[in-house]
Amino acid sequence: MIDVAAVQKGLKAKIFGKKIYAFESIDSTNNCARTLAGDMTPEGTVIVADYQTAGRGRLGRPWTANPGENLTFSLVLRPGATAEGLNLLPLLTAVAVTQAVTQFSKLKPECKWPNDLLLDGKKVGGILLESTQQQNGLDFVIAGIGINVNQLNFPQDIADRATSLRCAAGRTIEREGLLRCILEHFEQLYIAGRHDELRSIPQIWLSHAPMIGRLVDVTSNGSVLTGRAMGIAPDGGLILATPAGNRTVYAGDVSVRFIHPSDPAHAPRN
Repeated sequence: MIDVAAVQKGLKAKIFGKKIYAFESIDSTNNCARTLAGDMTPEGTVIVADYQTAGRGRLGRPWTANPGENLTFSLVLRPGATAEGLNLLPLLTAVAVTQAVTQFSKLKPECKWPNDLLLDGKKVGGILLESTQQQNGLDFVIAGIGINVNQLNFPQDIADRATSLRCAAGRTIEREGLLRCILEHFEQLYIAGRHDELRSIPQIWLSHAPMIGRLVDVTSNGSVLTGRAMGIAPDGGLILATPAGNRTVYAGDVSVRFIHPSDPAHAPRN
């Protein structure tokens, strides 16, 4: 089980990680975080588990991870954000995790819109944000984060598109140190983002997203929209250049097409 004392030892963050609940097994860290947030646990509370029996990703898809090998945790946020700012929180979370992984392991994950982290083109992490609204506005947000840290073997149905930090680095990665590093990076970005209402986040995210400029397919509600990923809108949407003009999408599964250098679509953007 995650050693809470080891995570908090030397922790530079002042808000995130001050209170940590660690479990050997739990249904879902997001579920637990939601219950604690409803009971007014302070912002920055962390719920981490070695194993989730009902972990989930975006669109309710199951998130499975081998016990004791990875990081699955949730953060309680009380951002008081506007709807636009709320849409940028997944990007902020992705950047924080990416920066922390790079600092701690020397690996360089890539951000894939809307909520995936990739290494060598394979998924190494995912993010799920869930919010609760009250009559007077946003109450709290739960940021769920899953990272494949030390897992070497994956189920057959995802083995060709999933990886872990250990697979990429060729060595075991200390989970407590990585979690501490993520909390520090998250707090730094989160506090800075509050001051500028997260306006700087899209540009920072873009610096970690080589998918920009590539042809992508966005699948949503059974339909597929193909276009070149041009950038991120101020409210977090993905801007696509399509034959019918620019479109901004806010949800969907994105697959990045392989583009041969001779393909005209590979030409530099204007």
